[in-house]
Amino acid sequence: MAAEAPKGELLNGTALAAVKEHEESRVAKLSLPGGKTLDLPILTDAAGNTFIDIRRLQPTTGICTFDPGFTSTAACESAITYIDGGKGVLLYRGYPIEQLAEKGDFFDAAYVLLHGDLPTKIQKRKFEVEIKRHTLVHEQLIQFYKGFKHDAHPMAIMVGVVGALSAFYRSSSEVHDPTQQLRACMRLISKMPTLAALAYKTSRGMPIIYPRNDLSYAENLLYMMHASPCEPYKFVREVTGVTPTRGAASGQAAAAPAAKPHQAGFSRIKPP
Repeated sequence: MAAEAPKGELLNGTALAAVKEHEESRVAKLSLPGGKTLDLPILTDAAGNTFIDIRRLQPTTGICTFDPGFTSTAACESAITYIDGGKGVLLYRGYPIEQLAEKGDFFDAAYVLLHGDLPTKIQKRKFEVEIKRHTLVHEQLIQFYKGFKHDAHPMAIMVGVVGALSAFYRSSSEVHDPTQQLRACMRLISKMPTLAALAYKTSRGMPIIYPRNDLSYAENLLYMMHASPCEPYKFVREVTGVTPTRGAASGQAAAAPAAKPHQAGFSRIKPP
């Protein structure tokens, strides 16, 4: 279970500090053996759920909690996703997943997870170009696939090969450098379809197919998985969704800030 960061929709630094100050004034008193008490902060997430912060319990008293399966424990705080499986709610940075699926595409979802908001038209184009620049993998990495049995499970192959990427990109080990972190994320997004297709082809004993950067992200994956070197591969395109309109939302109040082009058709909401 992950607690949504207590920020409502998106709070600036001043508002977030005010929320934390308010939370620090709310405490739960825990009665301990020997008549002692311990004040534990009460936290509230964006959905209004209440949590007791017990991080001081063991260091202060030596007492641990017992909660098999973490059924009553939030394992982390997340400002990226919110999920409530019982209610069928999944939010990426406050945006419902159904909006991203119906009105956006893979690049919208990937960008909002990485950067916290949807891209403008220019930002999305630059993001897509950057992703397509890194679709190829090192030729020596391809040799890894030849070391697996022909009937190895594709996921077993993926685990080994993705782990081996760090041997080719040593800068990705600089985990405290935000620039290198983002670069590593971009490489993974770019190369994952290629690695997955190579794993699939290896498991079938079929010749590998190199990526084509003129294709979309999904088309490229299908092409690398199903194309054959001895005949052309034809796509059957179907319009299954609505292309997001990059314009200001109608009926916008004049006093409100101007909507960014990428915001039309999307609305960030608070968890129910």
